[in-house]
Amino acid sequence: METHENDSVVIEAEPSTSHAPDGEDPLRQSSEVLARGLSSMLSSVITDFDCRANQTLRSQDHLSSVLDRLTGELDQLLEDAPLPFIMQHAAKISSVRKRVSSLNSLLKSIQGRIDNIDRMISFEKNNQ
Repeated sequence: METHENDSVVIEAEPSTSHAPDGEDPLRQSSEVLARGLSSMLSSVITDFDCRANQTLRSQDHLSSVLDRLTGELDQLLEDAPLPFIMQHAAKISSVRKRVSSLNSLLKSIQGRIDNIDRMISFEKNNQ
């Protein structure tokens, strides 16, 4: 994981007995600093994960299209020469295609959840 400027937050172990310049509680200020630091760190982690999920989704879409093309070519081959050997491999490729399609659906669902989390974090950041 890459380190960014906002990845570490320093907080006093015990609040000082002096009053904060603006009259706020030092413990509350520390909590807010910690919350901002955690929010920033989680935001960068989610952004990185989102980028990787998008790359995986594109890769899965490409794999799916290649499998569709291959399935079409195998169907044409089966029409021309229906050998048991070819039919066995066609069934395996068809099975792989179904699994890839299922995985694509799962990845899209996960991507939607990540997008929702990202929107919630952005909304919370904007309201602070």
